[in-house]
Amino acid sequence: MKALFERLKFHGLFIKMFAVMFISIIAIAVSVAWTNLRMTEQLFLETFSITNSKVMNQVKSNFESFHYSNVLAAITAQQSGTLKTFLTEKGSGRSIAEMNAYYGMTQQMRKIQSTVDAYSAGIAIVGNNGRNYSGNSYLTKPNARELYANSLTKEAEANPGKLMYHLYEGAGEDGLKPVIVATKVLQETTTGQEYGMLYITIDENDFKPFYSSFTSEGNDVVIIDGSGTVMSSNHSSLIGTENAQLLSYAKEIQEQGLHVKKVRLMGKDELMLAQYLPSYNFYLVNMIDQQQVLGQMVNTKSIVLLVLVIVLVALVIVFLISRKMTRSLTLLSRQMSKVTSRNFHNYVNVSGGYEIRQLGEAYNYMLDEVNDYVARLVHTQQEQRKAELAALQQQINPHFLYNTLASVKFLVQQDSKDKAVDTIHALISLLQNTISNVSETITVDQELVNMRHYVLINHVRYGERIRVSYFVAPGCGRYQVPKLMIQPFIENAFFHAFNEKEEGFIHVLISCDARQLICEVVDNGDGMDMLQLEQAKDKRYRKQSRQLFSGIGVANVHDRIRLLYGEDYGVTITSEKGEGTRVKITLPLIEAMEQLRS
Repeated sequence: MKALFERLKFHGLFIKMFAVMFISIIAIAVSVAWTNLRMTEQLFLETFSITNSKVMNQVKSNFESFHYSNVLAAITAQQSGTLKTFLTEKGSGRSIAEMNAYYGMTQQMRKIQSTVDAYSAGIAIVGNNGRNYSGNSYLTKPNARELYANSLTKEAEANPGKLMYHLYEGAGEDGLKPVIVATKVLQETTTGQEYGMLYITIDENDFKPFYSSFTSEGNDVVIIDGSGTVMSSNHSSLIGTENAQLLSYAKEIQEQGLHVKKVRLMGKDELMLAQYLPSYNFYLVNMIDQQQVLGQMVNTKSIVLLVLVIVLVALVIVFLISRKMTRSLTLLSRQMSKVTSRNFHNYVNVSGGYEIRQLGEAYNYMLDEVNDYVARLVHTQQEQRKAELAALQQQINPHFLYNTLASVKFLVQQDSKDKAVDTIHALISLLQNTISNVSETITVDQELVNMRHYVLINHVRYGERIRVSYFVAPGCGRYQVPKLMIQPFIENAFFHAFNEKEEGFIHVLISCDARQLICEVVDNGDGMDMLQLEQAKDKRYRKQSRQLFSGIGVANVHDRIRLLYGEDYGVTITSEKGEGTRVKITLPLIEAMEQLRS
């Protein structure tokens, strides 16, 4: 056993190389297979989204046609004086006039019935005087009195101006019989006084053909109302049940404008499409069983078998090549194995054949060079960082001071002493925070105070043609930001963003998420083309960019942020000619107390 262990240890380099290659081949094979499956799935999703969207539009058109017929019937009933007379007058029902009214009503109802006959729908009316008529030639139930006694009547009365749709489940020969009922309050056109109810009923089995021709095994359709009740489906067991999760997914798809969404519903992975039918207050939902559809498209067994064959052939080739390459390096690898990570002072003993000695000497020489280079590099980077931070922190635009003092002089000459005092106070506070304050970072609240002072000074100098607004999310004021971080962008907007436009606005927006603090400066000024923007960021063109980024400068703020917090943070700018410019600054979330502890 000991001899076997020593033998394995002696050939450790070969074992490691082979293991790495083995894992790499397996990883590549699995990645290729997984990518193939995902690409197939993505292709299916794109095709499915396009095809089923057209199908959904066709189904929606079917529903709209039925709704249009119902609206036409409701309008005809609303405008019929014969129906109004029948539903409002009182009497014993035995006089000739009342018989004539009943006959006229019957003829009118047959005319209205003809507008929905194509859908096997029935019509019933009930008046405030107690009279009713059930013309449901296609349905034995429900009749007008049963509908009037149901809660759907109260819901319709609460919205008298709308044609509302409800699910009515009455007793049938085989149990509960679902019926879709369209309800409309009949009322005076001028006064709005209600005098009756109109019901248009259609058996759910006659409602289902609107979409059933587009369903198949694994391809289901569900009609769900705004309260989460399933009104119709090719799965009869779902009708009448409430499904809040399905409603939530349908609303999410509609609100976000998604073409298709992967969901987990009723224990299955489904591909879901949804469209809102405002006329009905229904959601038309199409669900595809993802596993069943993809299983028909991809032969998983063939893919796995092919991958295994490729892996086995590749492993045999790798074994032969790596064994030959590592044989002569085994001894040196045993000596180098004592060198630990980040410790470059463990030199190897030079011995053995010519090639091994050359490699050993070269290795030891490399360690000497690495140690010397690392020491010099660390020292150089430390000094460079200190110098860069010091230089960036001390930069300030002297023209700003000259122009501000000149403005104060002009205010004094104009006898605007109060405004001059306010301007001087703002300048003093700004200078205290930029020059006297040695801290590298300040809180968001402090930075906003500086910005307000700066904006006040600019309004004194140039007037208030440029409005500045601040929008700070609650809780963001306590986080730390580099000093003078936002000022350069407001300065740039004041000086260069409104050369063509006479007035405009600058918005300062500050928000945060779980990991980042996001500060944005947005203006609706002249904007820039992207070439001008890229040249302004580039050090080679900075002098030629007509001081596009003045003061401390955009590039300097970007450099400060990256020096302080790393490569993941910094400044990004987007702009469009004539539309304005948006500056986005990304920072880590560092609270004031955390900064003090560090």
